[in-house]
Amino acid sequence: MSTTLLRTPLYDRHLALGARLVPFAGWEMPVQYAGVIQEHRAVRADAGVFDVSHMGEIEVEGPRALGLLQSLLASDMAKVEPGRARYTLLTNERGGIVDDLIAYRLDEFRWLLVVNASNRDADVAWIKEREISGSDVRDVSDEYALLAVQGPNAIEKLGLPEAPWNTFAEEEIDGVQTMVNRTGYTGEDGCEILCMAEDAPQLWDAVLERGVAPCGLGARDTLRLEACLALHGNDITPDTDAISAGLGWTCALDKEFNGVETLRRIKSEGPEQKLVAFTMEERAIPRRGMAIAGGGRVTSGTHSPTLDVGIGMGYVPTEQAAVDTQLEIDVRGKPRRARVVKKPFYKRES
Repeated sequence: MSTTLLRTPLYDRHLALGARLVPFAGWEMPVQYAGVIQEHRAVRADAGVFDVSHMGEIEVEGPRALGLLQSLLASDMAKVEPGRARYTLLTNERGGIVDDLIAYRLDEFRWLLVVNASNRDADVAWIKEREISGSDVRDVSDEYALLAVQGPNAIEKLGLPEAPWNTFAEEEIDGVQTMVNRTGYTGEDGCEILCMAEDAPQLWDAVLERGVAPCGLGARDTLRLEACLALHGNDITPDTDAISAGLGWTCALDKEFNGVETLRRIKSEGPEQKLVAFTMEERAIPRRGMAIAGGGRVTSGTHSPTLDVGIGMGYVPTEQAAVDTQLEIDVRGKPRRARVVKKPFYKRES
């Protein structure tokens, strides 16, 4: 039985630009325009724009909104001041990662959570089920569009003022009222721009007019992997925990939230496995699901356009997780050598 794919407000723009469209998380999304490598390099050297309007937006409002989020999210949300954002995790009772998301504190009693597209319905249901008196949870995803403009020249090309990372502000861009969030998923400078859904085509046109290259999901994946940014569903899942995934820094283990006791135990005893980054030492491209000798598995893999080598992340037993440890990966039935490296593969010059 066929399922109708959802489309963002920019679908017609993608068609007009000749984008190659593919199914992704229930959406029909552009995977590339000029080509993955060309788009990847545009972001690393200049600026590129991604349509990420498929992401979900959840508004949590009320005098006890903070209390609700404190009980559900791994970070200490009381430390997030209005006008600031925090990358954090929505955890289950086992300490597993229901989703990773960015929480924006709009004002004292109002928050906006930007969640992964594939988890939108599950996240809304999860939070709504745990709603407490004095908090109101609403799925507002359909009201908004989201554009990620990333690269060393992104802010300058948009004519925006400099601002610290993980802050946001209301800005007008070529006649469109927006919320400019100094966040991103590429390892580069830039922002993620929220606007009303009906304003998205005008904003997209304005961004392209400013000399920003349109980019698809293919380059988004190679960019985020070079920066060792986890992808939910691959590197982190409801069955993986923050400590093993190297995301313990997001967790305030001195407060109470779903799964905190399990996370405290794992932190105390040490995880049995760890998510590591590795580069191939033979000509091969690692892919998700490939076995790593000794009981590990690849969770993400690609050919790095920046390093011109196969790179990946995967879980291995803790004794194999130290930097410079040699790994053996089953690449289509053939053993191929790889080596654990320090994260990330790529880090922009500040």
